[in-house]
Amino acid sequence: MRRGAVLGMMLVGGLFSTAVEASAQRRIPTQPAGHFDFSFLAADAKGELGYFFDQAFGAHIGFAFPIDEDGYVRLKVDGGFLVYGLERQRFCFALPFGCRINEDLTTTNNIAFAGIGPEIVLARGAVEPYGFATMGLSTFFTSSSFGDDEYGDSFSTTHLSDVVFAWRAGGGLRVRVANGRKPVSLDFGVERHENGVAEFLTKGDIVDHPDGSISIFPNVSQANLLTFRFGISIGFPQHGDRRKK
Repeated sequence: MRRGAVLGMMLVGGLFSTAVEASAQRRIPTQPAGHFDFSFLAADAKGELGYFFDQAFGAHIGFAFPIDEDGYVRLKVDGGFLVYGLERQRFCFALPFGCRINEDLTTTNNIAFAGIGPEIVLARGAVEPYGFATMGLSTFFTSSSFGDDEYGDSFSTTHLSDVVFAWRAGGGLRVRVANGRKPVSLDFGVERHENGVAEFLTKGDIVDHPDGSISIFPNVSQANLLTFRFGISIGFPQHGDRRKK
């Protein structure tokens, strides 16, 4: 097993152990049954990956469920999507219609990720600092789509896809902006993505030939990222909780 995977499992296990010990000493009587999180992402390529692209942008969703009665320890399940490259070419159908009909060929370089692990809330209240670690998978893939008319019709294909084991660790700060049965907080966070070695494409790695064929030139590199999040976290109430908002 790769050293990165071992370190990831040790980090997740250590965080669980620390969280359980800390939560045993704290008591807050009421809390949401769980939280739904949605964030926008900006990512920086780190290490070797920085030679192939600089930044990526995307979105993240997740759920966190308390596993202690006070809500200081939560089970986090989340995933996200990043786009680190985009190419768009415009084509017209010269025959038999002439250039009255045009279509776009769009190629995107993407990263999808998902994981599960513990989250520790360091302090409950209007301002909640927290830390977390997850283990899961990341997928690096490049796909092209052709056409997108008013009915949403298009053709697409995936040129390359690589699934790798991944672990993430990070932290953030939630700032409460609305109370009640469904509390809402602004969520700011940063996390490190340890993806190990991955195979992927970047802009210019797909070459079109005059006969219609293509050549693909994959890259192989360490594929680690640092992501920054800005979004919201919404609590949903306990079953049977009928308190007024």
